[in-house]
Amino acid sequence: MSEKKKKILFINFGGIGDEILFLPTIISIKKEFPNSYITLALEPRSKGILTLTDIIDETLFADIKNSNKFISLLKLLMSIWTKKFDIVISSGANKLISLFLFSTFIPKKYGYDSGKLSRILLTDTAELNKNQYAAYMYHDLIRTLTDKNTLLPEINTKSYDKEPDTVLIHPGVSQMSIKKGIIKTVSKEIWAEVTEKLADRGKKVILAGGPDDKETIEYITEKVPAEKFVNSYGKTKNLRELAELISKSEIFLCSDSAPLHIAVALGVKTFAIFGSTDDKKLIPPNGSVTPIKAANCTCPLRPCLWEKRQTSCESLDCLKISSEEIVEKVIGL
Repeated sequence: MSEKKKKILFINFGGIGDEILFLPTIISIKKEFPNSYITLALEPRSKGILTLTDIIDETLFADIKNSNKFISLLKLLMSIWTKKFDIVISSGANKLISLFLFSTFIPKKYGYDSGKLSRILLTDTAELNKNQYAAYMYHDLIRTLTDKNTLLPEINTKSYDKEPDTVLIHPGVSQMSIKKGIIKTVSKEIWAEVTEKLADRGKKVILAGGPDDKETIEYITEKVPAEKFVNSYGKTKNLRELAELISKSEIFLCSDSAPLHIAVALGVKTFAIFGSTDDKKLIPPNGSVTPIKAANCTCPLRPCLWEKRQTSCESLDCLKISSEEIVEKVIGL
């Protein structure tokens, strides 16, 4: 008699980057239960993850960033009740998460240890260790469910030959972050200088980005002669097409943003700008990504997001990185 097909719910609220970092956890469970039906509950802003993987059979959405987040969560809960899941795995660390998971009436519930209540209400809890690569942190959730260990995100994209001497630049970060006062990259002026200097040193520079990158890309195209770069801005319609563009490049240069995690999944040699966030938590310890940081920053709080600050400070000493420093890091001169 064949084993019952397990219905497994994953809950992970966050941006696209978080969803990519969460993929190894889902993949390992799929390896353990190959006939399972996988559902992911996430925020609407992160639905682009579905263009990168086919491991997710169904999605449920809850917009927890709007003013009606409790109504959204209630609607999510009511939808969960109709699905008859066997297992739920949640990445939330809030103390109320265990109550939410208990209210789903799903037989097997897995989450982080947020105190005595979580240990009573959940089937099993994992220690929340934030001082490690985030994909490993998420993977801790399933340590008692499987011995499968998927170390890095895996995405579905075609395999392409790399074009020699190419540097693909994806400069921007989420405009939502910027509106909240979270600055995670160098200025548009620095990006323009980097573009021109890389071209002057023999690199074929390609610019890419989406709506969030519009201001920076437009500035670069105004300040840098058109013959010094290939403008692919706006030509990738979704994350899968961006992934294909990244996979063709010899070097990828970006900020701390979702495309960084796509490059990790593809194994592309990557250089990423880091300011107030902790590179040790956001890039794997395998050497595939080189962080570019301000060499002379003496701020005692660095890295400060998210444990010490929720917004960036005014001085931004951690992002005082010159274009020459970035170029020298990328081309090794």
